[in-house]
Amino acid sequence: MKEFLFDQLKIIRSNTVNEAKELSESQADSVPEGFNNNIRWNLGHVYLVQEKFAFGFTEEPMQVPDGFTELFGGKTKPSDWKVQPPSLPELIKMLEDQTSRIKEKLSDRLNEAVAKPLTMPSGLTLKTIGEFLTFSMYHEGMHVQTIKMLKRFTA
Repeated sequence: MKEFLFDQLKIIRSNTVNEAKELSESQADSVPEGFNNNIRWNLGHVYLVQEKFAFGFTEEPMQVPDGFTELFGGKTKPSDWKVQPPSLPELIKMLEDQTSRIKEKLSDRLNEAVAKPLTMPSGLTLKTIGEFLTFSMYHEGMHVQTIKMLKRFTA
């Protein structure tokens, strides 16, 4: 089961990265009417949430650049950005490297309880490392769907 989970993480992340690889910087920054965020924001947000779920709740060191939370945290949007976000190639590289770091650090810890469980607004409580990683795939999938919608408006 452990290998299956990490294979899923790898495939889902590959799908995310593939949606962004052929985009220009201007396509990544376009915010179509009716949307609050752009593709760059969605990519950075996926990275940030995965970093928190995989490392923050497991009390492992997170690799979050300065200003990343202000750029890509919940309830943020590009129209409020006061600092330059990372380039598209930088974001793609970070996303590509993240999955192998997760597997390296956490592959033998999936059943380990986290110090501070997280209860979602739906009532679902994430208590183990495996539960956090499994839920992160749902979260990433939602954002990949948003990226696909944004691409239709920016092509």
